[in-house]
Amino acid sequence: MMRQNSIGRDSGLTFRMYFTMFMLAALFVGFLGLLFALGVNWIFILVIAVLMAGFQYFFSDKLVLWTTRAKVVTAEQEPKLHAMIERLAERAGIPKPKRIAIMETHVPNAFATGRNPKNAVVAVTRGLMERLDQAEVEAVLGHELSHVKNRDVAVMTWASIIVIMAGYVMQMMFWMSLFGGGRDRREGGGAGAYLMLAWVGAIVVYFLSQILLLALSRYREFAADRGGAILTGAPLNLASALEKISDRMYRIPEKDLRQVEHANAFFIVPALKGGDSIVHLFSSHPPVEKRVARLQRMHEEMNPSGIQFRELRSR
Repeated sequence: MMRQNSIGRDSGLTFRMYFTMFMLAALFVGFLGLLFALGVNWIFILVIAVLMAGFQYFFSDKLVLWTTRAKVVTAEQEPKLHAMIERLAERAGIPKPKRIAIMETHVPNAFATGRNPKNAVVAVTRGLMERLDQAEVEAVLGHELSHVKNRDVAVMTWASIIVIMAGYVMQMMFWMSLFGGGRDRREGGGAGAYLMLAWVGAIVVYFLSQILLLALSRYREFAADRGGAILTGAPLNLASALEKISDRMYRIPEKDLRQVEHANAFFIVPALKGGDSIVHLFSSHPPVEKRVARLQRMHEEMNPSGIQFRELRSR
């Protein structure tokens, strides 16, 4: 078994993740307080949100396989892929994913999902296997298995409950304003004012919680990069893979990218073009340039002697 490199914890990244989760929790409590103060049945709304999140939690693997049309492959069909994942899973200290799948598309990418390591699914595209060398494919798989080990699907699913609640309240208030607002206004407008306040509050909470949730997703991508690099012991392999995926994907026609865009949030590099700060603010993934820079710093920490495992190509 390959020796895992010893490297210190990224305390800054850990702090940002926990601070973001704290802010989401505070926003959640504040939203419940607002609903309670306005006389809205928050328990019913919370139950609906939990049921919706629970459905996503327990069936995310099946839904993603269905929407992406990824086909589960056996060890006989793809022996190298299975062997690589089994070896990395052993290093990570988790069971080998229950299902390994391939998406028949030339768009180079990969994703992992599943509510826990025992029910995980790891999928790669045919384009990824054709365009990356073996060390780069292994680096990408290390990243995806880090997502599995960190239980990122579970974390993001339950963190999204506040978004589901706010969205549900927005819809509920909209329909109530259509069918009940006129009567309320004739009776003095008090109920209508409360309705409007709840609606505005839900919109604000929805917007803020989405921003926080996307920030948390970006931090967990950084953490998966770090975990994958430690698993393989070669951060530059993952850096090179990210650059290749990003460059190749942005050369693919828009119509082909739209066919896989529904899997955007799961991919290691999203199939979404755009380079300004506003786009990144609403992205589930950090910019590739920042990820590569972090991996290069990791390489320097892991190899103070300056020995290079591979040279990153110039962009």
